[in-house]
Amino acid sequence: VQLQASGGGLVQAGGSLRLSCAAARTTPGINVMGWYRQPPGKQRELVATMAISGITNYADSVKGRFTVSRDNAKNAVYLQMNSLQPEDTGVYYCYAWKPAGTSWGQGTLVTVSS
Repeated sequence: VQLQASGGGLVQAGGSLRLSCAAARTTPGINVMGWYRQPPGKQRELVATMAISGITNYADSVKGRFTVSRDNAKNAVYLQMNSLQPEDTGVYYCYAWKPAGTSWGQGTLVTVSS
């Protein structure tokens, strides 16, 4: 599955951004879509995921601030990020999981200035 992400950028602390990610073409069988991020000098970490059932999973650090959503018909996943903080800075990767394997998008940089 080829994923294309967009929406990153530079924002001041307290601001908002919306990330988008979609499969290049309609792909059946995607179960979970979501977002990971890699802060500078750190390992990639979970941000939020959503199963096709609608069940969501969030990292504790983003609960109440970030909202993940999907458009299953478009194989698209979104991440609404509010009340951004400098520690949210990093490269954000979308991903899609199906039984045949996991696919990753190219990453989009989010920078939050204090």
